[in-house]
Amino acid sequence: MKFRKRLAGGLVAASALLGVGLVPASAASAEPAAAATQGTAPACVKRDVVKHRKYVKVTNNCSEAMHLKVVIDWGNDSPCLTYQPGEQWEWNWGRGSYGKVVTC
Repeated sequence: MKFRKRLAGGLVAASALLGVGLVPASAASAEPAAAATQGTAPACVKRDVVKHRKYVKVTNNCSEAMHLKVVIDWGNDSPCLTYQPGEQWEWNWGRGSYGKVVTC
């Protein structure tokens, strides 16, 4: 009888540990999908950055429309917008520093 109680107690403890381990795993599987949608923009997207002026000019030299945004470290990112091939735009920021251009 004591063996069964110990076995049952061990199973409950193991289940609790596994249950706790499963929650972050499901949350972690959701994050890579989000990270995949915000990868660094491809090389066909040209970036001209002037850090001391807090300015970047981005040109879509890709053969297709791109959904892009400028990421500013410790500051406000640009909105995610669609840019056609050949289209260029400028982004200025007040606080933070240039991080990268990502797809979104």
